[in-house]
Amino acid sequence: MEPFLVIGLLACALVLFASEKVSVDLVTLGLLATLVLSGVLSAEEAFAGYGREVIVMLGSIFVVGAALRETGVLDTLGHLLARVSGGNVGRLKTGLLFGVGGISAFMNNTTVVAMFLGPVIGLARRMNLSPSHLLMPLAYASILGGTCTLIGTSTNVAVSGAFKQANLAEVGMFETARVGVPVCLVGFAYLLLFGRRLIPVRDRAGQEEGGVNFREYFSEVVILPESPMIGQEVFNSDFSVLGFMVLQLMRGGEEIGISPHTRFEGGDIVRVAGKVENLIRIKKIEGLDILEDVTLRNSGVDMSGASVAEVVLTPRSALVGRTLRNSNFRRRSGLSALALRRGDQSIRDHLADVTLEAGDLLLVQGPLDRLRGYEENSEMVVIGEHASTTGARKRGIALLAGFVLAVAASSCGLLPPAIAFLLVALLALATRCLSLEAAYENIDWRLLILIGGMTAFGTAMTNSGAARMLADLLTGQLAAFGPQAVLAGFCVLTVFLTQGLSNAAAALVVLPIALESATTLQVDPRTFGMGVMLSASISVLTPFEPSCILVYGPGKYRFADFMKVGSGLVACSLVLIITLVPVFWPLR
Repeated sequence: MEPFLVIGLLACALVLFASEKVSVDLVTLGLLATLVLSGVLSAEEAFAGYGREVIVMLGSIFVVGAALRETGVLDTLGHLLARVSGGNVGRLKTGLLFGVGGISAFMNNTTVVAMFLGPVIGLARRMNLSPSHLLMPLAYASILGGTCTLIGTSTNVAVSGAFKQANLAEVGMFETARVGVPVCLVGFAYLLLFGRRLIPVRDRAGQEEGGVNFREYFSEVVILPESPMIGQEVFNSDFSVLGFMVLQLMRGGEEIGISPHTRFEGGDIVRVAGKVENLIRIKKIEGLDILEDVTLRNSGVDMSGASVAEVVLTPRSALVGRTLRNSNFRRRSGLSALALRRGDQSIRDHLADVTLEAGDLLLVQGPLDRLRGYEENSEMVVIGEHASTTGARKRGIALLAGFVLAVAASSCGLLPPAIAFLLVALLALATRCLSLEAAYENIDWRLLILIGGMTAFGTAMTNSGAARMLADLLTGQLAAFGPQAVLAGFCVLTVFLTQGLSNAAAALVVLPIALESATTLQVDPRTFGMGVMLSASISVLTPFEPSCILVYGPGKYRFADFMKVGSGLVACSLVLIITLVPVFWPLR
């Protein structure tokens, strides 16, 4: 009865996941509890999935990705994507698919998605697109690209090792490209032509909910000498890429009328409106700086180690009714004002000459004790703090170098992937690229519970005999239709099992049965093995694949979204695999 119980639980879990009526982490934990109470799993087996390397690796990648985003290093990728697309959504998607797919052929899928996640979300905001429009293609491109080489996915490596144990030739580095490349090309065509109509648009990126990181501030930015923005047209410049609206242009102390052909010059002061997170990044981008910072440096003031915070002026503040200039704010407070927000008003006066009001939000920089002193006197309330930006870009570049070394070390087998990425995450914390609190906040614990629990469910399918029962049933039903029909059945079964097991686990469960079946049918076992391996690598029906997990939350997707878009992609890929595998690895 155990096989039927496990299969029934899997069906119930998938229905609950799809309905979204109960949180996926609660469903997962309830599933594990049921398996333990029924005796299918021991308590140790039920929770063993949370001690697997993939949990540590995913958690570490969440932290590293957040640190690279906070230090501004990933902005470069966003700029490159924007330059390539030229504002054209179709061109952007094409470049994203082929670029990510090509990189994913030589790197871990999850790693590639983590690298591009931040830049793609930022680019969607700048182009007023829903991030959900781009993130699902990003995940799918990384999965499809992994089918092209031996090291493109851990599933390929695992199956190649199993081939060796079965006295079959191991998989060559580019052997899978014979089928992987056509699968990629057809998959990309499907996403560009049909999938784009099925991918949900949850919201416009420019319409995020309120919160500290999405408040719009007005600030003054200086175009430094030798800045790459010199010569760029005002309305088609990197300010648009960075998510800013240009309000005014000052040159030589006078306002310059802005026309479609006005270009920036060195020393220009640009009054802009933008999100606080982007204003802070201005301080990390070469060739740009906030006017207040430039003034302070020219005055010999050392702001190294200064904190940046958002504060609200209270009615009791001595600044209310006065300007920053006539109140001598910088001298009296020891703080510098970087930007100002006031409702939805567009402030076009010089920041220092704006008459302040109760409720105004200021982005200020200075020693933490000064901020706390003003807060204790009830003159202002700190509503958000940001890490010191001094040297952040250099630390981010060092972290990126460590990330590349971790990828290389794990790819060459010098370090286990979990250890390699954990070391980089610890480096991010040690170098203050990210605070410990922010690191915990950026880990998606709900999804880690999901993947750990479903790994344990794979053990339940093996222990109960449910996986073998399905495989034996399939062979008996299809043998009469010929070897290729049996191969097709194993490919479909592998895809089905990957919805409850990890890709590698599903492949390794089906592989021995498939090889035995091939021997019985007197066909080349390697043909069946290649079919199983490739089928395990196209699991996109549900968000259980780690690449899909990474975009699940940021894209505001629902479980059913992956089934709707992924079903056509899986169908196209399966047809190609079932057709081409016997061509390149003949059955007889």
